[in-house]
Amino acid sequence: MKYTFSFQNPSRHYLDIAVEAETKGEETIQFQLPAWRPGRYELGNFAKNIQQWEAFDEDGNSLTSKKIAKDLWEVNCKGVKRVEVRYNYFSMDLNAGSTYLDKYQLYVNPVNCCLYIPTRQEEECFIELQLPEDYEVATGLSSTGKHEFKTENYDELADCPFIASNSLKKIIYQVDETVFYLWFQGECKLDEKKLITDFTKFTRAQMDLFGDFPTKEYHFLFQILPHSAYHGVEHSNSTVIALGPSYAIMDEKGRYEDLLGVSSHELFHTWNVKRIRPIEMYPYDFSKENYSRLGYLCEGATTWYGDETLKRSAVFEDEAYFKTINQLLYRHFNNPGVENLSVAESSFDTWLDGYVPGVPNRKSSIYVEGALITFILDVIIKKNSSDKYSFDDVMRSFYNDYYKNGKGISEADYKEVVERFANQNLDDFFDTYVNKPGNIEKQLKESFNYVGLSYSRKSVDLFNEAHLGFRYIGDKVYSIFPNSVAEINGLSIGDVIHTVNGYKLNNDLSNWCKYFKDEEIFLGITDSHGIANTVSMNASDEIYYGKHEVKRG
Repeated sequence: MKYTFSFQNPSRHYLDIAVEAETKGEETIQFQLPAWRPGRYELGNFAKNIQQWEAFDEDGNSLTSKKIAKDLWEVNCKGVKRVEVRYNYFSMDLNAGSTYLDKYQLYVNPVNCCLYIPTRQEEECFIELQLPEDYEVATGLSSTGKHEFKTENYDELADCPFIASNSLKKIIYQVDETVFYLWFQGECKLDEKKLITDFTKFTRAQMDLFGDFPTKEYHFLFQILPHSAYHGVEHSNSTVIALGPSYAIMDEKGRYEDLLGVSSHELFHTWNVKRIRPIEMYPYDFSKENYSRLGYLCEGATTWYGDETLKRSAVFEDEAYFKTINQLLYRHFNNPGVENLSVAESSFDTWLDGYVPGVPNRKSSIYVEGALITFILDVIIKKNSSDKYSFDDVMRSFYNDYYKNGKGISEADYKEVVERFANQNLDDFFDTYVNKPGNIEKQLKESFNYVGLSYSRKSVDLFNEAHLGFRYIGDKVYSIFPNSVAEINGLSIGDVIHTVNGYKLNNDLSNWCKYFKDEEIFLGITDSHGIANTVSMNASDEIYYGKHEVKRG
């Protein structure tokens, strides 16, 4: 298989792609475009970005072809030695998982836009990039020449994004035998010494945990944007991270902690998900959903260890580390969905509603709940073994005993390995907190106490959230806490609030609500159908949306 990438007018954002394959005597060949991308467990519908699609023989003659599914084409190639499919792909999404083209760069995530032949995914792939002469390419692909690359198979191609431009910035560091590259595309002023120091520290901490690094080189591909952005996607020997705004990237009080946090998270994925993988995704099937209930391992354990290794390596001191824990607690305790859908069920259902909130208070977060479950199990293991073992040993077992022996992880495998190091039957724990939506507050308190931490809960700063039970974001009610005074008295998601007790609002809703806290509060609203109304309620002493503070002792 050969893939050629080119473009004519980058301002149109259409990337031209040609795919060539020998027919090997086949009379028809099917070409599949992936339906999803690893790291995002929802359907992507990438085929909607293709404007033109046509097949040719080795002499340039048009071949008959037809689309037989939303992302699957069939080409009639009877009597033909080689088939070439030419198509274009609209490339205007600039984030960590998409494909983008403009006058400054070509950025490709191949799993978005590269066709494959389902029966021939193990064939070598050759890649030619027709680029301006001064363009450099940041990628984990193996180079065979200037702007030319190859992979052992389609899976490797699908997992190797690249950024090509003439304005890339590069920083290199090395830990043991592995060379790490930091590539930056976009406006940014970098402190090279600080970046090398901090990245070396947390890289070392992760390598010490697992005992080795699975690749000879690794590439951090940063898309630095002028506006607020935070997004990372893992790959086998690289990651793409979109972060902004540019002016805050190296700011300790700005985005620098986020830069470290997302980078550590994505690096940990090199072991966890890219190697340690649910059995349902071993191997990936790009043509359809790959349902798995193990999101608490894939994303939850990675979320926990991304921050944990920053703490172990002293890149994060207490203030930064506790901030990340507090964020997890805030997201857990202020998400009523944890009472309705377990973390295992929520993992399965990412394929239903993706990464948006969905209907109100329906599901939990595999990132948040999975991280807290990992922490609690870590403490159970430490308690039962007098600190001889920890969840580190679980992760090492997954890596050495499963990945290195060519095996994926099942739910039963996960539970068996945890129980082995905990020396305890954990049926009740998994039934109550993993497979069903149980309340983990007691377990969290006990776990924090064991590691010398305590946490307290208090009201959030916004009065309407804390004591009325609704969040107001933008210009409308965004969410309502179940059984709060706001819900009981008829406030609805989507309502626009204009007045409080007759006073017109000017970005001061919370202040007016707090001012009238000792009397009945009248909200003048317009509902989602455009009908004006008044909703009244009295503030509650109960805290609905709260914030949490972890500290030592």
